[in-house]
Amino acid sequence: MKKELSGLFETWDNDPNRGIIGTERNVSFNELASSIISLGPFYYYVIDFTDMSLSNIHPAMEDILGFDVNKVRFQDILEAFHPDDVDYITRMEAFMGQFFHKNVHPSKLMKYKSNYNFRIRLKNGAYALFNHQSLMLTLGPNGGYGKAINIHTRIDHLTDFNNLKLSLIGLDGEPSFLNLSMEEENTPSLRFSPKETEVIRLLGDGFDSEEIADRMFISPHTVKKHRKNILEKSKSKNVAHLIKMCVMQGLV
Repeated sequence: MKKELSGLFETWDNDPNRGIIGTERNVSFNELASSIISLGPFYYYVIDFTDMSLSNIHPAMEDILGFDVNKVRFQDILEAFHPDDVDYITRMEAFMGQFFHKNVHPSKLMKYKSNYNFRIRLKNGAYALFNHQSLMLTLGPNGGYGKAINIHTRIDHLTDFNNLKLSLIGLDGEPSFLNLSMEEENTPSLRFSPKETEVIRLLGDGFDSEEIADRMFISPHTVKKHRKNILEKSKSKNVAHLIKMCVMQGLV
């Protein structure tokens, strides 16, 4: 297992997005943590990639994974990954860095939340599918990875199927890239505009078209047009199908 994990560390060390301008997000950790929507049992922690130390560990990690939050190491979490998923995670991290480098300006690294799924070992020894979300909070001294918040949400009550897709969720008005596939690098991603993303988030919060129009200061007709375009883009049968897909991608 340690041999397989060494490839993951090499991927982070060789991230192609080094030399980025800007070193810290203009938002506090508490604001980020309080914005997390629980769609299942979850925990989070902050990882400092400069020394692999952990901080701000959510107490639910002990209930879910069985780790003592006062003693757990990042290595312990990595070794809890399903053995069959380690190579996939390594390749996904490398693919994410390469896609970001090619398609998004490196200065915007802290404006994107990455999202994909993997299996991890529970407190009882069984494995379950989790949704992994990560957001860079700071950059390292050489422009590489600094501190990031990782959020792991159990989703096996929604599905036991890993779609093996990556999504990059744009923040602060940046566009999102959904359903990116390592096996189909030239296939266009599902991409929503900032306004479409906001409509999706408000639909996920239970607002109807009239309420969304009021909140976004646009006409109900424009909202309905956005909804139609969103359903067509995502090939969703209805709003419920759309929201489930977006939950899996970490968009809502």
